[in-house]
Amino acid sequence: MTRIIRLIDFTPPVTPQKASTDDGDSQIGTVGCVVVDRDRNIAAATSTGGLVNKRAGRIGDTPIIGAGTYANSLCAVSATGRGEAIIRGTVARDVAALMEYKGLSLKEATSYVIDSVPRGTVGLIAVSADGEVVMTFNTSGMFRACATQDGYLEIGIWPNSGL
Repeated sequence: MTRIIRLIDFTPPVTPQKASTDDGDSQIGTVGCVVVDRDRNIAAATSTGGLVNKRAGRIGDTPIIGAGTYANSLCAVSATGRGEAIIRGTVARDVAALMEYKGLSLKEATSYVIDSVPRGTVGLIAVSADGEVVMTFNTSGMFRACATQDGYLEIGIWPNSGL
């Protein structure tokens, strides 16, 4: 008996001018937020749009604290990308652990973690208790934004020299 399985792709069509590279990056997906207040209270939240054509019953990385979302007294991290790479790398918790146990800065910790997972799989936003903000990724682009109480605003999709 032959079975024909049809996968329905709900990804909206992309014109050639807006197309991403062939590395599998998606233009829909995760929404994350990290915050620190003036009393150094830190929080992280992450919501995912999931993968197109995902397996039934597949669980993403964002509901797993330590994988896609993590906050402690040093930093808050929200990750996006391929859930399997994020789970295997315990991406969000590793950033905090590197700060806590190795004394790395937020920027050093996030760079180390992003460099330790497969290329094209992960992006993250993070904030330290001191208000340092990092938005880094190893994909061709990542939708991201930052606003601080002193009026600094940053919005980006593609890599830039500031990150």
